[in-house]
Amino acid sequence: MSFARDGWVRILTVVLVLQGVAFYAIAMRPERIPPVGPLDLFPGELSGWTLLQDVKIEPEVQDILKADDLLSREYVNAAGTEGVYLFIAFFKTQREGQAPHSPKNCLPGAGFEPIESFPITVQFPGRDEPVKINRYLTARGDEKSITLYWYQSHSRIIADEFAAKFWLIADSLKYHRSDTALVKVVVPVRANDAAGATKTAVSFAQAMFPALSRQLPM
Repeated sequence: MSFARDGWVRILTVVLVLQGVAFYAIAMRPERIPPVGPLDLFPGELSGWTLLQDVKIEPEVQDILKADDLLSREYVNAAGTEGVYLFIAFFKTQREGQAPHSPKNCLPGAGFEPIESFPITVQFPGRDEPVKINRYLTARGDEKSITLYWYQSHSRIIADEFAAKFWLIADSLKYHRSDTALVKVVVPVRANDAAGATKTAVSFAQAMFPALSRQLPM
């Protein structure tokens, strides 16, 4: 038992040392911040969806998020029967302490009770392989909603928060970049049909993805 414990201590020590070296190497290099257009230029007309309104984000919420740019909008489908909320938070750099806040932490803090959470696989236009994103079912009072979200760092789509931290270090070392975006799509659940709300959210995410890929830096 002592040998096993000492072995884990050695491994943990090596990991911490390597992590410290990596962060030091990142901090010593100048960061390359790619040019990116403002999110308010994001299209109001998407495939089958139209901008309904911009949703105001309170200044105190913006102060907590610390994002360099934010988009908060509601879209409706062509028939006017389905509504979707789109949220994008873009960070030019994560070196100064700015980082996306996981919806798994933010939603419960806003009074949304988590019911279930698991990744789903989605085929986005323009990509050869399907990707994993997060599906999150929450409730606040009698209202339920489906939230799809992922982290997008240039051409990479990441669902897992821990994987996002790993790629942050890898991209900082290789590309001298730490820019990223949190993308969130929210659809209310009607008649307790979570599967139907998920289908609507996926359809909207697929419709807006080409514009999102053009908007965010590669």
